[in-house]
Amino acid sequence: MKIRLGKHIEEAIKNNLPIVALESTIISHGMPYPENVETAILCEQMVRDNGAVPATIAIIEGEAVVGLSLEEIEHIGKLGEQVVKVSRRDIPYVMAKKLNGATTVSATMILANMANIHVFATGGIGGVHKKAEVTMDISTDLDELSRTNVCVVCAGAKAILDLEKTLEYLETKGVLVLGYQTNKLPAFYTKTSPYDVNYRVDNPKEIAEVLKNKWDMEIDGGVLVTNPIPDEFSLDEEVMNKAIDDALIEMDKLGITGKKVTPFLLSKIKDITGGESLKSNIKLVLNNCKLASLIACEYNKLWIS
Repeated sequence: MKIRLGKHIEEAIKNNLPIVALESTIISHGMPYPENVETAILCEQMVRDNGAVPATIAIIEGEAVVGLSLEEIEHIGKLGEQVVKVSRRDIPYVMAKKLNGATTVSATMILANMANIHVFATGGIGGVHKKAEVTMDISTDLDELSRTNVCVVCAGAKAILDLEKTLEYLETKGVLVLGYQTNKLPAFYTKTSPYDVNYRVDNPKEIAEVLKNKWDMEIDGGVLVTNPIPDEFSLDEEVMNKAIDDALIEMDKLGITGKKVTPFLLSKIKDITGGESLKSNIKLVLNNCKLASLIACEYNKLWIS
């Protein structure tokens, strides 16, 4: 077996229960210990509360695990940034060297798909970075969405990115972008942006029907469901844009590039906003876990009917 299934995931598959995949980069690189572990546990509980089974995914000492135990979540959380941040390219190396790896969106999609899990909740996807025309810094998340049959529920692309170019890239790759009860692309910390999604959907059943039709037709690739952050946790757009601009200036001065960019920017924005961005990040992830669970339940009904 290429992957190891947690006992609760083996049981869920055996009983045809809906399952929601969860990434582990948010645990290792998204926030400090113990908040990272507490948030991971809250995410799993949110999935359970809404009728599905949570499958947190990571690589533990070279073994790809779909459905971490609480002890394994704690292990990844305590190691923090000592854990390798794993995207598609990193999986074989990290496994061969028997390292610990926290899965990004792309790696989580790959391992979830291997376990026949087709709904995944995250905070925000990677995308086209600002100044990508010079740096060519484009997240592998976008290519993964074009090839791997997993529905990704997020609060839009991370606000540090070039949202317009990210949408253009997704269009080129043939990735369907849905807005949950919105016509506009959410901007992670804020509910909206100037950019349109492809189509608006207003309930989880609609989304499940889109997924079933896509994959029944053997049209490979994921679907991106963008779910706006709840009003009460949305941050002021002007304040956030200023924080992002200031963080980008400092990043350029320090010469930070590659996979270090996103963790640096999110950490810097947290400092600039006095921790408010981190609080919003946690709330939007939980909101996405809820919607993903409802979608998984509806998709499961269609799949087993």
